[in-house]
Amino acid sequence: MQIYLDYSATAPTRSEAIAAMQGVFTQQWGNPSSLHEWGQRTATVMEQARMQVASLMNAPDPESIIFTSGGTEADNLAIMGVAHLYAKPQHIIISNVEHSAVAEPVRLLELWGWQVTRLRVDAKGRVDPQDLKVALQDNTVLVSVIYGQSEVGTLQPIEEFGKIARSAGVLFHTDAVQVAGRLPIDVKNLPVDLLSISSHKIYGPQGAGALYVRPGVELVPLLSGGGQEKRLRSGTQAVPILAGFGIAAELAAQELLTETQRLMKLRDRLFSQLSDIPGLLPTGDCTHRLPHHVSFCLEYADGEKLSGKTLVRQMNLAGIGISAGAACHSGKLSPSPILLAMGYPENAALGAIRMTLGRETTEADVDWVAMVFRQVLQRLSPVKLVVSH
Repeated sequence: MQIYLDYSATAPTRSEAIAAMQGVFTQQWGNPSSLHEWGQRTATVMEQARMQVASLMNAPDPESIIFTSGGTEADNLAIMGVAHLYAKPQHIIISNVEHSAVAEPVRLLELWGWQVTRLRVDAKGRVDPQDLKVALQDNTVLVSVIYGQSEVGTLQPIEEFGKIARSAGVLFHTDAVQVAGRLPIDVKNLPVDLLSISSHKIYGPQGAGALYVRPGVELVPLLSGGGQEKRLRSGTQAVPILAGFGIAAELAAQELLTETQRLMKLRDRLFSQLSDIPGLLPTGDCTHRLPHHVSFCLEYADGEKLSGKTLVRQMNLAGIGISAGAACHSGKLSPSPILLAMGYPENAALGAIRMTLGRETTEADVDWVAMVFRQVLQRLSPVKLVVSH
């Protein structure tokens, strides 16, 4: 038996998206910028995908959707696209639990002389909106706070942040890669100026993403060339990939309400079945949480014999795919910076794991994973565990 519980990393491309891609590869392969029939057939496919993605986030104008190669490029276009509007360094605000696709370009801006405020989070990974109010300065030009944290599952009060930023005349961006297709997103009413999503997190193909750009917001493109994507992302679009992205977005929107409820029940079931294991600490906010996300850390992890990476390997041997929060650099295991920012000690941060559920996850899968995980911990743990729930 094999069970995949790493849907926050990537999701399998659904068959409907693959079929759409195959049709474009074989029948609508023209350059969408060409004016002849071959090009215009392909352009029609691409604009259909743009409307489907726009509909997923209730964007009134499909032209507000800028296609990218993925969530990382979308985040970089948002951050650097705003920064390059200014001849001199300004001030930017992010949280200290951002995905590296935001944290790294901001770090680069800091090296270039930009002022950066990193908002602290509480033990559940949430930012206090009052801290954002305090952090705003006269030269603040952008606030970027992640919507749903990929490692610990915490959801941020994005609407409040957006209102605060808008009242101060500051642009607001959110990385919604983990939220899209799992919770409703309504940019028509949500006070966001820029919002990033990714295709392969919603069962579309890898290699595609999108940045919502509120009409009237200006950005400087990262790529120069033919001026595609409203001159914000030059290069011939990967239309087959975008066709699959569009189908995945349309189906995600149709299934959203029922699938979200189903995933929440499975999530809570898995949390419950592992809740009595000594030293296994749930991470993130149990109330404001991604519907598919389960995460823990081991307070007795040592980074050598027992770490999140060890547990991933042992579960993999049992045919179960999960992920670890700690990163390995040059052979040395580093504690999860997200958990460190949340106040966890270094040893516990070395023992971070994540189990994320998806369309193919069943109750039987959850029950089996819980049983196997207990057995793995029983074998590796220095403390006595209860094997059956």
